[in-house]
Amino acid sequence: MKKAATTPVADGHRAAAKKRGRPRKATPRVVHPHAGGADIGATHVYAAVSPERTAEPVQVFETFTEDLYRLAAWFKEHGVTSVAMESTGVFWIPVFQILESCGIEVYLVNAQHVKNVPGRKTDVSDCQWLQYLHSVGLLQASFRPPAEICAVRSLLRHRGNVVAEGAKHLQHMQKSLTQMSLHLHHVLSDLSGKSGLAIVDAILAGERDPKTLAQLRERGVKAPEETVRKSLVGDYRPEHVFTLRQAREAYRFCRAQLQECDAEIARLLGELASRVDPDETPPPPAPPRQAARKGQIELPERDLRTELYRILGTDVTRTPGLDVSNVCQLVAELGPDLKASFANSDRFVSWQALCPNPKVSGGKVLKNGTRKVKHRVATIFRIAAQTLHHSHSALGAFYRRMRAKLGAPKAITATAHKLARIYYHLVTTRTEYDESVFAQNEELHQKRRVQRLMREAADLGFELSAAAT
Repeated sequence: MKKAATTPVADGHRAAAKKRGRPRKATPRVVHPHAGGADIGATHVYAAVSPERTAEPVQVFETFTEDLYRLAAWFKEHGVTSVAMESTGVFWIPVFQILESCGIEVYLVNAQHVKNVPGRKTDVSDCQWLQYLHSVGLLQASFRPPAEICAVRSLLRHRGNVVAEGAKHLQHMQKSLTQMSLHLHHVLSDLSGKSGLAIVDAILAGERDPKTLAQLRERGVKAPEETVRKSLVGDYRPEHVFTLRQAREAYRFCRAQLQECDAEIARLLGELASRVDPDETPPPPAPPRQAARKGQIELPERDLRTELYRILGTDVTRTPGLDVSNVCQLVAELGPDLKASFANSDRFVSWQALCPNPKVSGGKVLKNGTRKVKHRVATIFRIAAQTLHHSHSALGAFYRRMRAKLGAPKAITATAHKLARIYYHLVTTRTEYDESVFAQNEELHQKRRVQRLMREAADLGFELSAAAT
């Protein structure tokens, strides 16, 4: 069998490669040499350090507080200054807080960034894999606001749960009334108002006369007294009165809890640094569209809008779609300093998955939509965008135009994207919202629309003229 013919050029390349001793496998550059990894469970934490630092690079610790401090001491004993961990439910929170209090930088990473790995899936391999990926710089820490903002965020989320529980008890009250053939919640627009609760309390006190109960309604009730009287003629069974009483007491307890939450939130907000003094520089007058909503946080000393103005240094609530409740949630989720975590507005909207995420392979666009993620901040902006459907502002016109062009879901995303950029600009520059900037863009759009219609009419042999005003 003859050997394949070789050329002097090929022989030269082969000899040069042999002389250089080209490595068979490239070694990734270590970015974090003092990195550690932790896989967190409900009862145990599996921790890993570099195999070069100890003969036993993996240790198991229980999740008791004393053991978590031993975990931090073990990391510091082996020279670890940065630890990567996954966000597993709420089990990671005490581990994160204790390691951070011990002076260790903690990287809270997304589980989706590390899960697509072939091979065995065990707690030991997970913590070692996290440590390796972190050491070579392939993991990115998730956003987490400062501790004082996290405290406000926890209380505000808890307050939302209390509001939801109160709504359930209100539905239980309506169910009990229906079982007694009392149609009060069909006559009154809000059973939790003064009229509804006063009548329910009178029923639980033993009053059964429909006329006497109907006279307890407030003056603002639109339904006539005779209609309210007819709705209060019912079948008062003892078992249904019992369930109504328990639902009413549970609802009263939730209302008391809301007041306690508001007092604690007011205390935490008062501890945040001020960017402007409302006494020296009062906020601009509130827009007429923003009336106080039921269930809004009530502060004892000043209203919530003024407090947010003090913390942010600007009145963001003047932006169409962003009311006081939305801005309060944004402050609790993000804090007042956006520049420290997001260099520009592009990164801010990309973090929320409000911008396109194209996927291209072989020169062909496979997908060009947004990422499918559940994001609390993006949800706030989406809800604010959806409220602009009947707004007479430039942002309302933009939403309606996008809705007619792309449909409701994409229009909500596009408007939420614009609102997020506006919020970032207002908070980072501490400037007031200027409607004239967007009004000029809307005017240019109307001019281009008229020119397009005139061109289409000319192609069809018609001539358009402006109507006399």
